[in-house]
Amino acid sequence: MQHHRARYALRYRHFVTDPLTQLRAKRAEVTAELDQLAAPAADTVGISFGKRIGDGTSIAVERITQVAAHDGLQVTLAEIERAEAKVLDGTYGVCDTCGKPIAAARLEARFWSTHCVDCA
Repeated sequence: MQHHRARYALRYRHFVTDPLTQLRAKRAEVTAELDQLAAPAADTVGISFGKRIGDGTSIAVERITQVAAHDGLQVTLAEIERAEAKVLDGTYGVCDTCGKPIAAARLEARFWSTHCVDCA
């Protein structure tokens, strides 16, 4: 089974030019976005949250949206880190769940994928 995985990893590794460099660049991009979302909110002193839609409500909705984006970016960061590990151990392009090759089109579109479409 290990030989089977290594053979597919080598085969699909060439669909993404230098995957480790791309993954590291994507990790830096996601980390920068996370840092931006984690930055303290602008001064909101004097904004009230009353019955009417106003600045307070808008800020609350914006913050909820930012929290959801932060959570999604955390998931993406974990996927990127897993894909980096797979490049280093020679299993990049092989699904973590079923062990089958990840389609080249999927790796081209989402090069940090660690699961095939069926297992994603």
